[in-house]
This record gives sequence, structure tokens and C-alpha cells, in this order.
Amino acid sequence: MSDTPRFTALAIAAHPDDIELMMAGTLLRLREAGGEIYLWNLCNGYCGSAVHTREEIVAIRWEEAQASARLAGASIFPPLADDLALFYEHRYLERIAAVVREVKPRIILTHSPDDYMEDHQNASRLAVSGAFVHGMNPFVTDPPTAPWSGDCAIYHALPHGLRDPLRRRVRAGQYVDITPVLALKREMLARHRSQLQWLDVSQGIDADMTLEGSSRAVGEMSGRFQYAEGWRRHLHLGFSAREIDPLAEILGDACRVDPEYERELEADVPDRKMARAA
Repeated sequence: MSDTPRFTALAIAAHPDDIELMMAGTLLRLREAGGEIYLWNLCNGYCGSAVHTREEIVAIRWEEAQASARLAGASIFPPLADDLALFYEHRYLERIAAVVREVKPRIILTHSPDDYMEDHQNASRLAVSGAFVHGMNPFVTDPPTAPWSGDCAIYHALPHGLRDPLRRRVRAGQYVDITPVLALKREMLARHRSQLQWLDVSQGIDADMTLEGSSRAVGEMSGRFQYAEGWRRHLHLGFSAREIDPLAEILGDACRVDPEYERELEADVPDRKMARAA
């Protein structure tokens, strides 16, 4: 890879280990394609322990997140909020907008708008709005950062469990082949040792098996790849001058756009027919 990156990609998630579970494979493929990648967990992970004090687990999880980022060859930003205290507030929007303007990401990866817990949904909303104001000069960020007029595209990961909070299955509009980087994705997750232990004790969850099982299930959904991560692309209005899909453009054959999903987006749904009839 040359000293000058072809593009930058920023992953914004809620908790340490969320990126590793649902987004890291795509980030690694983007790094292989010549991109500079950034990780940002907005919450500090303080609820993720049954044995440590608050101060201890916050420090442990920040060290683990940095270790994962180093393994990925990524830069990482420190968290903003406690777990379950991440809300759609102006103070967080100012901070996120500043980072977006600093990084100038061509691609932003974030949570599904509908996921099983509020931190994930609020992280998604804040990421979208932080990108939306990236070129708005009157919007003052924290710290003050000059606006950026470039185009960026936002991609939402599939929700954890591949279902929305009302148990409905969610499928992706496009799939990234993570088979070549699955081992490294797993190593990144393994750096979150405290969380893996806590999930096993508190919820009986084997996170490594969850990672592999979810990646395999999404690969089957893709109809092409053995292991995959799935994405839904956000509407371009407010983020780019025209509709763009840099993920597919950059990754080429490693990214499959589902033509049936795209056709359904253009389908004449019953509500529209009823509106015309009225």
C-alpha cells in the first residue's frame, strides 16, 4: 500500500467488540484495498463485567479496543459516554461531526437503525447526523473543525441476531466476502478478553462461536460467499451529490449487491397504490 491512502473508512459503533462482531471483516477488506481505516466505540463498556469496578473495566476495555485496532492496522478514537447513557444529544453530535470532518471518510460503517438495544440505535442515529452536517459551515463542532465538502456513503450493518427488535428477519442489500480475513477478524475479537469472559458468565454466550455462526449465516444469505458481512446502504441525500456505492466500487467481486433487494426498493408498494386511488 502506498503512503497516501486511496480513501478513508470510519466505523462508528456503540460498544467495544461491536465492530469486531459485525463490521471488522469489511474494514479489513477496505484496508487491503488501500484504505485508511478508523474505529470508534462511542460507549466505554463499563457494564461489561461482573467482577471489576467501574474504573477498572473502563480502563481494561479501552486497552482491549486499542489492541484490536492495532491488530487491524487502524486508528481509534476514545469513547464518549457510559453504556446505556448514549442518547441523541447535541453534545455528542458536536463531537461526532468533528471526527467526521477530521477523517473525511468516503465510507462510514455503523449499526442497523433497528437493533436489539438502544445504544446501538442511538449510535447509528448519531453517526448519520454527524455525517449529515459535515459540510454545513454554520454547524459548530467540538472541537471546532472546518467543514468538509466531499461525498461519503453510509452503510448500516445487519442487526445482532440478524433480526430487528420485533423478531423480524433482516436481510442485506449487499454482502462483503470476509472469508480471507475471518481469522484476523476472530483475532480482533479475541483481544476483548474481558467481554468474552463476561458474556460467557452472564449470558452463556460464546462470542467466538457467535461471530463464526453469524458470518456463515450471512455468507449463506449472500448466495456466493462462505463467510460474509451484510450491509444496507443509506439514502444518499445530504451526504453526496448523487447516488454512490463506494463499497461495491472499491471491493469489486468481493462485494455482491443483491439485485432482488434493489428491485424491491423500486417496487410499487400497496400503500402508494392506495394513496393514488384516494
